[in-house]
Amino acid sequence: MKHTAVVGSQWGDEGKGKIVDLLSEKADIVARSQGGANAGHTVIINGEEFILHLIPSGILHPDKTCLIGNGVVTDLWRLFDEIEGLEKRSISTQGRLFISGLSHLVMPYHKWMEKHNETMMGKNCVGTTLRGIGPTYTDKYSRFGIRAYDLFFPEVLKSRLEMNYKLKAATISEYGEGQFKDLYKLYDQLLAFGEKLKPMVVDGPIFMEKANRDNKRILFEGAQGTLLDIDYGTFPYVTSSNTTIAGALTGLGVPPSYIHKTVGIVKAYQTRVGNGPFPTELDNSQGEALREAGKEFGASTGRPRRTGWLDLVLLKYSVRINGMTDLAITKLDVLDDLDEIKVCTRYELPEDRGEFLISNLDVVKPIYKTLKGWKKPIKGMTAYEELPRETRDYIKFIEDYVACKATIISTGAGREDTIVIP
Repeated sequence: MKHTAVVGSQWGDEGKGKIVDLLSEKADIVARSQGGANAGHTVIINGEEFILHLIPSGILHPDKTCLIGNGVVTDLWRLFDEIEGLEKRSISTQGRLFISGLSHLVMPYHKWMEKHNETMMGKNCVGTTLRGIGPTYTDKYSRFGIRAYDLFFPEVLKSRLEMNYKLKAATISEYGEGQFKDLYKLYDQLLAFGEKLKPMVVDGPIFMEKANRDNKRILFEGAQGTLLDIDYGTFPYVTSSNTTIAGALTGLGVPPSYIHKTVGIVKAYQTRVGNGPFPTELDNSQGEALREAGKEFGASTGRPRRTGWLDLVLLKYSVRINGMTDLAITKLDVLDDLDEIKVCTRYELPEDRGEFLISNLDVVKPIYKTLKGWKKPIKGMTAYEELPRETRDYIKFIEDYVACKATIISTGAGREDTIVIP
């Protein structure tokens, strides 16, 4: 029995959706551990595109069971919209999709609070998705949050809502929209959601323990990427959860012994959405060409992503933080037309900035190694030996630098455009 965790190694948007979809074929349970509807996992099957924000990508396989863990902050409006969208495309979630009762819920006022915070920060704003994720986690750690279980206890739910409306009165008054200005309309809607949610709610840690005991194969699905981790990312330009391997444990209530393999997803170049340092950014026509070739626009917001060369210094950092055993390299085909490809192999750092690398990315100077491009299409190749020699050289350079083997190589957007190396 082997359980596998999938972790993003960059600033998210590495193509985790496709890899989770691929690895789901050999899993029984696909469990999401953190983040919220700020994540967007895109999967293309037989030319048909599916974009999932909360539901694990494994749901696209009709024989897989999926769990939204306690570490995920769940927007019920988006969850039920997503379920309805899948049902319209003949993908049933009934009896296959479950949610931990300990999952905290994103409320409309969380989105208003996030909008308020970003507005007040002005040019120093993080550049969030405005999906209310940060304020929901804030309420969780401030012990003001509302969990899925609370929907089944009307008096508890009412008292928690009343308390939150008192605490957030000024923000709700300024930013509140439509029917959600009325606390009791929101209360009634949440009770109705509770009735729909009840068949899906489980005790997450017991669910996972039983799956392990029954020799079910578990795939742990992470969201966002290591460099957005609240502790180990480019703070303060990060998300509000632990996007590293630790998030898989606390977000699903399992011990470290459950995870046997950790697959780090790495894009063949680098992208970032929102503000924050990006040492290898190409803020020029070459970066724009990468954006167009890679269709680098956010799955959650549609925002154009910032683009740049692959940063091996940061990738090595991610491999170490997560204990990655395997790499999955995605979007390699986007580099097909380049004569030369650069990768960052070290930084020059001002002497007065100390040793704290992740805190100094705003002042480092990247030093590059230039590799030869392959100048031919690799889309659809499914055997490693088919790849041009220059492509294999690029892969090997990455492997050698970070001391981690690439066992999955994506050569296109489709499920079938993949090389799996035993």
